[in-house]
Amino acid sequence: MLRKMVTIRRILHVKGDVICTILLLMLFCLLLYARQVVLSSGWDRPVWKLEVHGSTSSSRTLLGARGAKVGQESPAQFPSSAPEPQLPPCKPQAKSKPPLPKSKPQAKSKGKSKSRRKNAVPTKPAVKPLPTMPPFDFEGYLREKDNRDFQLLIDQPEKCHIGGAEEEGGGSKGSTSAPYMLIAVKSIAADFDKRQVVRRTWGKEGLFQHGASIRTVFLLGVPRNRTALPLWDQLLTYESQTFRDILLWDFDDTFFNLTLKETHFLKWVNSSCPHVKFIFKGDADVYVNVENILEMLQGQKPDEDLFVGDIIIHAKPIRRRSSKYYVPEFVYGGGLYPNYAGGGGFVMSGHTARRLSSACQQVELFPIDDVFLGMCLQLISVKPLRHQGFRTFGIPRPSAAPHLQTFDPCFYRELMVVHSLSVPQIWLMWNLLHDPKLSCHNRTSPTSSPFKWKERMEETASEEADYGEKQVFVTH
Repeated sequence: MLRKMVTIRRILHVKGDVICTILLLMLFCLLLYARQVVLSSGWDRPVWKLEVHGSTSSSRTLLGARGAKVGQESPAQFPSSAPEPQLPPCKPQAKSKPPLPKSKPQAKSKGKSKSRRKNAVPTKPAVKPLPTMPPFDFEGYLREKDNRDFQLLIDQPEKCHIGGAEEEGGGSKGSTSAPYMLIAVKSIAADFDKRQVVRRTWGKEGLFQHGASIRTVFLLGVPRNRTALPLWDQLLTYESQTFRDILLWDFDDTFFNLTLKETHFLKWVNSSCPHVKFIFKGDADVYVNVENILEMLQGQKPDEDLFVGDIIIHAKPIRRRSSKYYVPEFVYGGGLYPNYAGGGGFVMSGHTARRLSSACQQVELFPIDDVFLGMCLQLISVKPLRHQGFRTFGIPRPSAAPHLQTFDPCFYRELMVVHSLSVPQIWLMWNLLHDPKLSCHNRTSPTSSPFKWKERMEETASEEADYGEKQVFVTH
């Protein structure tokens, strides 16, 4: 029994020695393999760094050109230039490429930096708060607002003197009378092409239906950036001599000086065109159906108050500094603006224009001319009438007639004023509407009658809408 126990002990001892030897050999082989892997992959450096390797830039694209640094920069094997904020920290490099020598880190780094810039996916810059657009010194405006009388550099004193033979088709040539409607267009010196298309289309002077005579003037100030249009003064001088329709005042022609253009035009009407019956005033980038306006004015009395347009009510002052129409509280502290007409185009009687000329001299200047005119209307207790034919904020797709396109001449035919058109669009629409081949009755639509908005302005005057802040001031 004792012998058996001794024999079993010896066997177990020998087996234990063999097992320990085998385990040691396996561990040794594993260490050799791990060392070989470390040497081949370059991880035997004293300082480690996390890298993302790849032979192409696709991995950078998938990663979104973003990465993270761990540890410190390697001084020898992976030379790099000074850190660049536009480059992500992940650096592509082929696995099979041997370590670069220490002697030329700068030259190699510059080459790699260029290749990284080509393959890198651009990252979005940090979002910065938008500055006030345009930058405007409101405090300086308040200090200078009492300076409201500027010299008229180019005048048209005979614009409203129409010979009797021309207007009546006969009679005494010595008699003169005022035009039935005066068209006044806000413009700037550089926009010669816009003035030309107005002269040749809806702003054309002459006799219209029912013998209504029409005259046109363009309202300008001195360009603020005089180097942008060399010889601008000679341009306007020649233009005035040729067309005799330029009114130029000696104030800077800027956005916030449009109020000065308003007050000086009303003063000119009061002195040089006091007997005009009606006035249309608008921008140069609008299309106007003069025939529709004349039809609307039939039966209206020029010696009574009348002010018709795209009337905005319940509009709030814009307090965003990034807005073009930003007005701080110390300039206007009220919560709502008075009702006013979109400046793209409106119609008023000569009687109202003469009253506004006096009222606007009493109201403090306000940097937004549309709102300023609404303040003047409020002072003389004239309620502006809203007509749906005045589209001074452009045309959305009409919900009342979805079969019509927004640039369909059959749709424009029933409107008064449409804002935000380019010079080619104005020219095209004019020719489309005056094409004798135009037919607006061959429609495959549920409604066969024309889409009319010009019946009576009293019907639409009470349909007031609450214009939101974005609708009023962004698309205008």
